[in-house]
Amino acid sequence: MSEEPRIVVGYSSGMEVGILPQMANRHGLIAGATGTGKTVTLKVLAEGFSSIGVPVFLADVKGDLSGLAVAGTDSPKLDERLKLTGQAMPDFTGFPVQMWDLAGVKGTPIRTTVSELGPMLLSRVLELNDTQGSVLTLLFKVADDRGLLLRDLKDLNSMMRFVDDHAPELNPIYGTFAPASLGAIQRGLINLGQQGGDAYFGDPALEVADLMRTDVSGKGIVNILAADQLINQPRIYATFLLWLLSDLFETLPEVGDLAKPKFVFFFDEAHLLFDDAPKALTDKVEQVARLIRSKGVGVYFITQNPIDIPENILGQLGNRVQHALRAFTPKDQKAVRSAAETFRANPKLDVATVIQELVTGEALMSFLDQEGAPTMVERALIIAPRSQFGPASDSDLATLRASSLLSAKYGTRIDMISAYETLLQQTQAVAANAPAEVDQPAPKNTKAVENPYVKEGTKMATKIARTTATVIAAKIGTEIARGLLGGIFGGRKR
Repeated sequence: MSEEPRIVVGYSSGMEVGILPQMANRHGLIAGATGTGKTVTLKVLAEGFSSIGVPVFLADVKGDLSGLAVAGTDSPKLDERLKLTGQAMPDFTGFPVQMWDLAGVKGTPIRTTVSELGPMLLSRVLELNDTQGSVLTLLFKVADDRGLLLRDLKDLNSMMRFVDDHAPELNPIYGTFAPASLGAIQRGLINLGQQGGDAYFGDPALEVADLMRTDVSGKGIVNILAADQLINQPRIYATFLLWLLSDLFETLPEVGDLAKPKFVFFFDEAHLLFDDAPKALTDKVEQVARLIRSKGVGVYFITQNPIDIPENILGQLGNRVQHALRAFTPKDQKAVRSAAETFRANPKLDVATVIQELVTGEALMSFLDQEGAPTMVERALIIAPRSQFGPASDSDLATLRASSLLSAKYGTRIDMISAYETLLQQTQAVAANAPAEVDQPAPKNTKAVENPYVKEGTKMATKIARTTATVIAAKIGTEIARGLLGGIFGGRKR
């Protein structure tokens, strides 16, 4: 019986070691200390999936993955490595790359909406405690019940003012909107706005189908999120990737077992997802990891040490690449032993010792066989990538941005009719109906007009008629409805 084709990752004693495409949606882990070769492993896997027509998503936290778009070149260092691995000279080529950037600077803008992110993930971004997060959830509920879409931060800010102004009538229905909690949410929103959060929320929001494309030759598109600056805001970085993963889960249909994945998602710096995460959040992540494989999506966590990943999630990661770990302290030694115990034993290897001996570009590997069982761990050298080491040049990046087919769709921000506009229209209607002869203070709820995210003096270009707002609210009613598992993280489908 001939051996099934694999996505080759490395060579062990002259033999290819790699992932069976039909097992690639069983998830995976790439681990190892800084500087041991995880980035090259990531590139090799991305190239392999793209070559068989599987689109991938990865975050470029170091700023050097854009070289995937450019063909590699020969070098003395490469020749030396080929002799060690037994690999033939690579067929150098670039891969189809779509650059994305939450800030819209280094790639096509990528946005979601406040509603789609949902209260659980937004609470994490705003660094709210459980009580404050509960109040934020109630605020979302009020918006739902009134048919108000929360698209961007000014919508959420307007809802904050609406709830504050109408607390006496809302509290008996929804529970107490404590001023202290509302104040904490407001401070979080101001801080998020100062970090550039305005750019992350709004329309047009990303449609996940635009991540799952192939080029004219059938290669999977490599979607690269420019995250070298975003990684300095770790909660925003981790939360955005988690939202994207949950949106894939919500959007894609069940497909069962496939010959290859429909999509592969790499979660770099995965420890940021779990640092100080509440149990409710880690439970949801476990749920996504367990269920999303049935939708043809493989998730690969990349981190320094396997113990960064909770055990109930780590147990679902069947494909493993372990680079070197260093053991300088008793805690480090325990981590090495824990990493060694996650592999299926090989009588020829003392795994706990080998993990500390691995050189850069070398790794311990274990992948699932055709029956879904882990193979014995092998010591292997990572193959050379076919694309360029290091980042693409500025001119190459400019070409990528200019040639993107999605720039026209996402490049220009659109301000849709949503909570801010609707509440403003209602405030204007109240003011217009006030008796002209009575000299009285403006109604309290006119504070909804004030908004730190809109420049002083900005006015709506046209007034929205009350009947039009009613029709629009009715039309979008089904779009507001929460998705499966409450948007799995408390968000909702479009």
